[in-house]
Amino acid sequence: METRQIQYFLEVAKREHVTDAADALHVAQSSVSRQIFNLEDELGVELFIREGRNVRLTPLGRIFYERMKQVWNMMEDAKREVEEYLNPEKGIVRIAFPISMAAHTLPSIIYAFRTRYPEAKFQMSNALYYDLIDGVINGEFNLAMIAPMPNQEKEKKIKGMTLFTEDIVALIPIHHPLSDRKSIRLRDLREAPFCVLPEGFVFRDQVVRACHDAGFSPKIAFEGKDIDALKGLVSAGLGVALMPEMTLVDNTPRSTVIIPISDTTLTRTVGVIYPTQRKLLPTEALFYEFLLETYERLNEFSK
Repeated sequence: METRQIQYFLEVAKREHVTDAADALHVAQSSVSRQIFNLEDELGVELFIREGRNVRLTPLGRIFYERMKQVWNMMEDAKREVEEYLNPEKGIVRIAFPISMAAHTLPSIIYAFRTRYPEAKFQMSNALYYDLIDGVINGEFNLAMIAPMPNQEKEKKIKGMTLFTEDIVALIPIHHPLSDRKSIRLRDLREAPFCVLPEGFVFRDQVVRACHDAGFSPKIAFEGKDIDALKGLVSAGLGVALMPEMTLVDNTPRSTVIIPISDTTLTRTVGVIYPTQRKLLPTEALFYEFLLETYERLNEFSK
């Protein structure tokens, strides 16, 4: 089995199309097809089901794909480790994050890091909560910013640190009857239409659970695909939303107001996780230590 075969197989499996894979690899389609055929011939099994120009993995192909993805990530990490060993300040940090951190939190910390290490590079991905955990475990990336922090007693394959804890606040339309309040109780919103994230988002579950704890079920009127969509719905006067405070830093939508919630300790932990079964590469280790150092200082300052 050759490295090229693994690379071509992974690209075809990801795109489910030989021509698209060949274009991404900048090689001829015939070359990709030949390498896939040779790989299947060597293994003695079919890895793909052919459907015209499209392909999809067989059940055995799916198992092989998951294993080869891990192998490929390990090989790429090994090459990077050798390169970064001599000069970690010029390496690459592969990090993933939830979309709620895209506007302020992650850009701010990356800017600060690159002020100190200007030649460091970043490969960034955003993903849903459980995909962040799975991606760290499977080697798609070695670091992930995440909120809330997972229970490390249950997730044995990851470790990490809580960086800070933030408040959850209410975002309401400016013409709402409660818009002039300095603070509100969560149950004050029991009659209001709620704008929430779709099912499957951990933050949606936290919002619904907080409302239940306050003695009511939220009247879900609209779903937004992400935090920015929720801001737009509230700005249009279609409902209220609970939001992580950091998503509103320097970015409060027009026609809305932010109001603290007084009767609950509704907060969200924000942290960083990494795999227990692989060590961080030199530049990633440098960034991880920078994260801990930076937020330790910020937390001390906030006290």
